[in-house]
Amino acid sequence: MVEASKSEREISAGGLQAAASYIRHYLRRPFSFYLISLLLIAIIPPFIFSLVILKRSLDAQEQVVTSLLRASTGSVTRIVEREVDGMRTTLKVLSTSPAIDLGGMGTFFNRASVALADSDSDMIMIDRSHNLRLNTRFPFGTPLGKTSDPEIERAFTSNLPSVSGVFFSEASGRWVFSVYLPYMAPDGEQFLLGLTQDASSMAKAVNRETLSPGWNAALVDGAGKVIVSSDPAVRSGEPFFLKALPAISIGVGNVRANGAEYRVVSEFSVVAGWRIVAWAPREIVDQPMVSSFLWLSLGGVLFAGIAIAGSLTIARLLTQGVKLLALDARRLGAGEAIEPRRYMITEVEAVSAALALAAAARTRAEAEIRLLMREVAHRSKNQLTVIQSMLAQSAASAEDTPEFVDAFRRRLAGLARSTDLMLANAALGVEFRELVLGQLQPFMPDDQNRVVLNGPDLRLDTQMAQTLGMVFHELATNAIKHGALASPAGTIMLEWAVEERTLVIRWRERGAKMSVSNKAKPRRGFGTIVLERMLGMALRAELERTMHADGIEWLIRIPRDSGRDETEEAAE
Repeated sequence: MVEASKSEREISAGGLQAAASYIRHYLRRPFSFYLISLLLIAIIPPFIFSLVILKRSLDAQEQVVTSLLRASTGSVTRIVEREVDGMRTTLKVLSTSPAIDLGGMGTFFNRASVALADSDSDMIMIDRSHNLRLNTRFPFGTPLGKTSDPEIERAFTSNLPSVSGVFFSEASGRWVFSVYLPYMAPDGEQFLLGLTQDASSMAKAVNRETLSPGWNAALVDGAGKVIVSSDPAVRSGEPFFLKALPAISIGVGNVRANGAEYRVVSEFSVVAGWRIVAWAPREIVDQPMVSSFLWLSLGGVLFAGIAIAGSLTIARLLTQGVKLLALDARRLGAGEAIEPRRYMITEVEAVSAALALAAAARTRAEAEIRLLMREVAHRSKNQLTVIQSMLAQSAASAEDTPEFVDAFRRRLAGLARSTDLMLANAALGVEFRELVLGQLQPFMPDDQNRVVLNGPDLRLDTQMAQTLGMVFHELATNAIKHGALASPAGTIMLEWAVEERTLVIRWRERGAKMSVSNKAKPRRGFGTIVLERMLGMALRAELERTMHADGIEWLIRIPRDSGRDETEEAAE
């Protein structure tokens, strides 16, 4: 069954290859054949092309109009919300006056009048019985009666700052709105402090100058009543005429009302609880699109004529340059240098220049490949030398095979982490802190505050990073076996700095349980050999080891002038 299926696949693949070969042979025609085909393509589909361009243009115009409308309604929303936020802030400031009590109404009235002298707002105070206690629009002590806001109880029960809808003020005889702030008097009586404005004061938010021609905008409160509108026919306090809008509508859409279709953009203000609605008759919105259709249709006709006349000219110029391009391509394949040629057709000249660049790039790439091969061989030899040294030291210090395997595996893992960092940062160098964290990660205690790293941003050459990676791995291994990490309370402080062109590294362990034998004759393991031999010989480092009562301390000084490529600071 398997052989039969394989045979069927081979037959099918052979059939496809034969069909592809036949098509290539059939389409192998002189340039004149394709010129005629080009002419036919240029004559037949120009109007189809115009329709495609028109569709894309309409889509683009639709997106532009939508973006502009959203930007306009967004701008109105921000104006409204800044106004409401300003009124809330003013209320909060005035509410801090110590004169707000029954015995200091006159003082509070005077202060509020002065504060609001240059604004469009009037301060009001309403008690729990909905009576107006004061209104800075009228002299203090004027009988004011009850508030005209039909939803005033909602402001009391919410116990939060709120914004009213539009309502007709009996006191001023105008359509107004208010921003309320609940206030509890010292005697326990509940009031509403409010700032009220004429609805007409928000006309600046729906200024027709900020809208596209033919568009109008309106502020509509939560009950669907118009607060203010740029259209004089849409008056304050009346229900908004586009009743098909939902209670909260955000976005762009089409709405039919009064026998006409409108393009509508709506946005909701969370701060005020109002909607910002912009609308325009659909025929006004579509007028630019109809004009675009006419112009693009004319352009399609002109394009067809130009294509017919230009195809013949272009074909002649192309024929002249194709042979020279083919010659340059053969020279490129042979590895020869190519100079760019000058052609009358810029595209053909661009191909010639690309061939010349490709020839130069090929020469550079071959040189880079040879350099990289030498670098790979050099790096491989270095890695093999390091691994051989790790193998010898692990075998010498291990007492049995499992211990040797575990030690050698962990050292290989540390070397691999350093190598990963070198490969990931070959051009920039290895970040010192990243190298340390990568090597100490397998040994980190649950309380990571026991390991403290302190030093500036510093980048290391890849070879130095490999050596120091092994050093930190071995120091961490010794710490978890015999040093600070073997004790529940032990800590490690790793500090580094650059002092007078010298990289200074200090490894200090504290809280380690140091036995008498360890203090008298410290154990010389692979980590000690790495520090003394590899750092001392490879990097000309000066090492100083100190055995404290609570742990070991290593002080390493690496001269930075031992090789400009060894370390490079990213930031000091």
